Amino acid sequence: MSDKLKNMTIRAITGTIFVAAVVTCFLRPEAMMFLFALVTALSVWEFTGLVNNSGDVRVNRFICTVAGVYLFLAFAGFCSGITPAAVFIPYLLTVVYLFISELYTKAPNSINNWAYTMLSQMYIALPFSMINVVAFHSTGDAHVYDYLLPLSIFIFLWTNDTGAYISGSLLGRHKLFPRVSPGKSWEGSIGGGLLVLAVAALVGYLANSSEGGHTLSIPAWMGLGLVVVFFGTWGDLVESLFKRTLGIKDSGNILPGHGGMLDRFDSSLMAFPAAVVYLYTVTTMCA
Repeated sequence: MSDKLKNMTIRAITGTIFVAAVVTCFLRPEAMMFLFALVTALSVWEFTGLVNNSGDVRVNRFICTVAGVYLFLAFAGFCSGITPAAVFIPYLLTVVYLFISELYTKAPNSINNWAYTMLSQMYIALPFSMINVVAFHSTGDAHVYDYLLPLSIFIFLWTNDTGAYISGSLLGRHKLFPRVSPGKSWEGSIGGGLLVLAVAALVGYLANSSEGGHTLSIPAWMGLGLVVVFFGTWGDLVESLFKRTLGIKDSGNILPGHGGMLDRFDSSLMAFPAAVVYLYTVTTMCA
């Protein structure tokens, strides 16, 4: 077996396991919480390791990772109605500690340490926590788990990647953002977006074909698809800029053939916060 074929096989196997794990985890809220708490931990750990190797940066990897996982679980508990809002207090105390601790480390550049410490939370932990905001919604005294909304965001991201790759390979002529990602084209982005619109309309039709229907109409599903396309693409570009700044090709190697955790979840880190804003806007307007 040639190296190229071997790499393609490894990439296909890893991709299949990855998709299967993400899809099946949303069938149960406990599985979703467990998997994405783990994803948050691995992503923050990966990020802090990269920045610690980038120069005079020394962030506390262990505390940043624990804080990120705690923030995700705090959102999970609060959004599902298990815990009160007071669950966020230990996280706030941890953030205060991370600032004060720099007074005693004698680090050469404490501002860099503070900046990258907070970036690990704002760029990774907080966006992953938004999965809980999308998945759970309150109906009076009850908290309802809707697996379709968070799952659909990943489906739209994967659809966009597939459509962009196919249309970009066939029609790509005009570079989308050559300074950061030379491989992306406007034709690919448009093709991916059109495919997402079609898939979003299909998801909306299926979601509303059953008795009672879904809270989102078909046009609202298509709007969500567009939001995911735009912000997912920006998320991909943001991570590309991050890697280009550090002078690395992949964020890690934990996923054979696919790189690191940030390489796999880069689009979702922008898509989920944007989806929360969109869904709350749509819900308010339709209320």
